[in-house]
Order: sequence, then structure tokens, then C-alpha cells
Amino acid sequence: MIPIDFSGKVALVTGVGDNESFAWTISKALQAAGAKLVWAVHPRMIRIVEGFLSGQAPEDIESRKLPFGAGTLSVDKLLPCDVSYDTMADVPPEIRGDRRFIRVEEQYKDYSIAGLMKAVGEGYGRIDSMIHSVAFSSEITKVALDVSRAAYLNAISISAYSLTGLCRAALPLMEGREEMASVVGLTYLAGVRVVPHYGGGMGTAKAALDIDTKQLAFHMGRRGVRVNAISAGPYASRAAKAIGKIGEMIAYAAERSPIPRGITADEVANACVYLCSPLASAVTGTVLYVDNGYNVMGV
Repeated sequence: MIPIDFSGKVALVTGVGDNESFAWTISKALQAAGAKLVWAVHPRMIRIVEGFLSGQAPEDIESRKLPFGAGTLSVDKLLPCDVSYDTMADVPPEIRGDRRFIRVEEQYKDYSIAGLMKAVGEGYGRIDSMIHSVAFSSEITKVALDVSRAAYLNAISISAYSLTGLCRAALPLMEGREEMASVVGLTYLAGVRVVPHYGGGMGTAKAALDIDTKQLAFHMGRRGVRVNAISAGPYASRAAKAIGKIGEMIAYAAERSPIPRGITADEVANACVYLCSPLASAVTGTVLYVDNGYNVMGV
């Protein structure tokens, strides 16, 4: 038996928004292996995520059960972070004036990337694993030909550049370990192939995320941090349903994949645990496909 033990390790999971997401399921797998969880949640989602963590409806209770009979999901710290902003000086007046952001700022003071890392550093002094599960486009239902410049650039900023911003800010809390720290991002096949219904600039954002993963792997590897990505097959999370044809995408991929079915969130989570573990000690700069082999198909 090969054990994976994350006892005493701190896992920072970004982009948690609901209890159907990859981020939520990855968190459960990391905690089942012993990791202490810190969540970075968009300021507008803080109250919603708190509700999922405390809800007593049967489906909420079920969603908090850890795999392998390891208990119940427990988040050590939940912090706000809008990855659009490296520091609070970057936040425009109209955002700081939004009552939802005012309330969060009053409670937490800082919801930038710098503020997130300051809080994690003061509370834990280390990050052993960081999961980048952030993606957004305001025009996700618009095909590439119709997306606006503003939405295109915003999708790249939030969905791709945020990995660089988070890695740079987290590096002092991750570098120089005997057992290397790990960063894992979530990407998608649309970064290398045309997926017509995956719009709003998100295909380009995933392409940027893929090459950034490789570049960051080089620069951070010299300082003791591995950086990889998982390219998951289409999955009907709450966020993915905004695409509009996610059901058709899942059915199309399942019919043509070497393993002819859709993926599960648990399969993505298990792959993430592997990448964060010492079993992947020589794996970095890699995009690991968890898509039932769909990516290898030509027709």
C-alpha cells in the first residue's frame, strides 16, 4: 500500500463557489488525505459558500461527506479574494463603493491577492498545495467572433493571469521545502482545440493558462515549487451550466471517448491529490488530461 498523507499540510483552494464544483470536490479529497483547508472565495460568494458549509438540507449534508469514509468537510479558514486585483490599490472606486464589497472590506479589510496571502501567512506561515480553480467570462454564451474586447481581456485576466498573480504572491510561503510544494490549475481542451460553444474568450484564456503553467513550472521549479494543470472533460457544475449547451457537450464527448462515459468530479479530485503528493515529485509543467481519453481522438 502506498500512503498519501497530507497531515500537517496546508492547502489553499481558490475559486470555491458552490458544492458541485471541482474546487469543492478537490477540497474534500485533500482533506481526506489529512490536509488543512483554507478557501479563497470571491467576495460576492462568501455568504453563499458559508450557507453550503452550514446548510442542514439532506443534499447539503451529503455534499460535505468526505470520500473513503474520512469524515465531514471542515474548512479551517474562509477568506475573500477577488483575483482581478493584486492589491487593494487596484480596486476601482465603483467596486469599493458596491455595498456587497463594502461589507466584506469592513470585515476582512483586504480582498486582493496580496491581502489573501498576508492572511494565510499570518495564520499558517506556509502553503503546501495551492489549487487554482478560477474562471469567468461575462460573455460566455457568445462565440469567439462576437465577444467584445472588454469581455475577452477580462476573461484572460481572471481566468489565466490570476494563476501568475497568485503564484507570485504565494511563492514566499511555498519555496525552499525539502518536499516540494505544489500548484495545480484547472484547464480545458478548448485551450488547444476548437470548442464552438465555449465562448466569451475562455478558449483563449485556457490556452494562456496552459502555457503559463509551463512557464511558471520553470521559474518556480528552481525555487522548490511544482506547477501542473488538469484538463478535465466537460462536467455539469453550476458554473458550467452557464455555457448553455453543457449537456450536449458531455454527451458528445462521452460518445466519442475511448472510455465512453462522462467524467466525475471525484476523478478530477483524485488526480489533483496525486499531483499534490510526493508520488508526483518529478512531475511539473504538465497538463494532465482527466477526460476519459477524449483529447486523443481525431474524429
